[in-house]
Amino acid sequence: STMERSASRQSRKKVVAVVGGGLVGALNACFFAKRGFDVELFESREDIRRAKIVKGRSINLALSHRGRQALKHVGLEEKIVAQGIPMHARMIHSLDGKQSPIPYGRKGQYILSVDRANLNKELLTAAETYPNTKMNFDHKLQDWNAETGLMTFVRLDGSKEQVKADLIVGCDGAFSAVRKQFLRRSRFDYSQTYIPHGYMELTMPPINGEFAMKPNYLHIWPRNTFMMIALPNLDKTFTCTLFMPFEDFEKITTGDEVIEFFQKYFPDTIPLIGADTLQRDYFRLPAQAMVSVKCNPYHIGDTCVLMGDAAHAVVPFYGQGMNAGFEDCIVFDEIMDQFNEDFRAVLPEYTRVRVPDDHAIADLAMYNYIEMRAHVNSKWFIFRKYVDNILHFFMPKTIIPLYTMVTFTRTRYHEAVKRWHWQNKIRLLVLGSVLNCLIWPVLAASALIDSWTAGIFTASLVN
Repeated sequence: STMERSASRQSRKKVVAVVGGGLVGALNACFFAKRGFDVELFESREDIRRAKIVKGRSINLALSHRGRQALKHVGLEEKIVAQGIPMHARMIHSLDGKQSPIPYGRKGQYILSVDRANLNKELLTAAETYPNTKMNFDHKLQDWNAETGLMTFVRLDGSKEQVKADLIVGCDGAFSAVRKQFLRRSRFDYSQTYIPHGYMELTMPPINGEFAMKPNYLHIWPRNTFMMIALPNLDKTFTCTLFMPFEDFEKITTGDEVIEFFQKYFPDTIPLIGADTLQRDYFRLPAQAMVSVKCNPYHIGDTCVLMGDAAHAVVPFYGQGMNAGFEDCIVFDEIMDQFNEDFRAVLPEYTRVRVPDDHAIADLAMYNYIEMRAHVNSKWFIFRKYVDNILHFFMPKTIIPLYTMVTFTRTRYHEAVKRWHWQNKIRLLVLGSVLNCLIWPVLAASALIDSWTAGIFTASLVN
């Protein structure tokens, strides 16, 4: 009967296919498995836990509050935090070798330097512990059907496999194969922007078995149009990342030119990295590109949703790419609670809630590059930070620095930006009032002196 068919449909566990076994995909598998769905995870690469060489991006990651909250939800926060290195402040390296710290937040607030490959391995292992999760490596998505939820995968040997799912979750990165179907549909907004800068990674080895620099900092060498940063690793190395316009990378063609360039702009790093290592590593890989991706909506009907870089790739300058991707998982999970796991209601609500936030963090990441490579050099920037911290101290609920809202709270990204603009007006009013308090007595004194000297001058003329 109709009632029996309906009951059997309800008793059947829904199948959720997570496409992409990177950070967001593996964490998502944990979220869906925890809810009791049958989860199939598909990854085009081999299992990185068994790979001799892990291919792909290796920029160190900065784990902060949003990411930690998502990990906490699946019981992984403590384990991952134990494998990270706290960074309490930016350490600014000036050309003359002077080092100046700029704290990230209040005392005790820090971000964590974590290893991307290790984090990915931990998340895959965690996903695998759920009996209702099946891992499928070497499965490259070739095509899928939005109406039926049928996916076609190509395996390493060239054979094809078809899989049907109730929900397809695209977590397959900035160049998402899942998103290709969205591009074929009407009224789907999509943009990608490559910035003119590339990045190159270099390694700073330990010295006598210890860190070559102070470990609990994110080190920055800001040089206005380009910069280098360094993040600490558990093996006592630092991963140094040079961010620079491609045309500047292309100007350097020999080992001598590398040393000349570093001598001019990063002289304090040459003895720490080593001249020979620097000359060798600089030419090991060409500079890599960075892309920012925005799109809207994030879903098709009740069959497919995009998360992580597939929905919103951001440039790495706010340290929020992974954190925003992890927050996607927790936001989706919260909406699942709200709408009782009804995909027809959950997916459009997820798009409505998440798109403005992800667009906001994409823009902030672009803005922060200018701040990191140039503004941190200015006395006005340091003064502004100082004023922000004082105002935050006296009015902790009213004035919250933008970086604090983004990094140490789950304030929605777009609301943090709105509040930041409002706080800028308040700051200008406060600074204006302070300047008025300083200027008016000076002007009054000047007027008094002026009239007094004029009186003396007049009296001398009369006499």
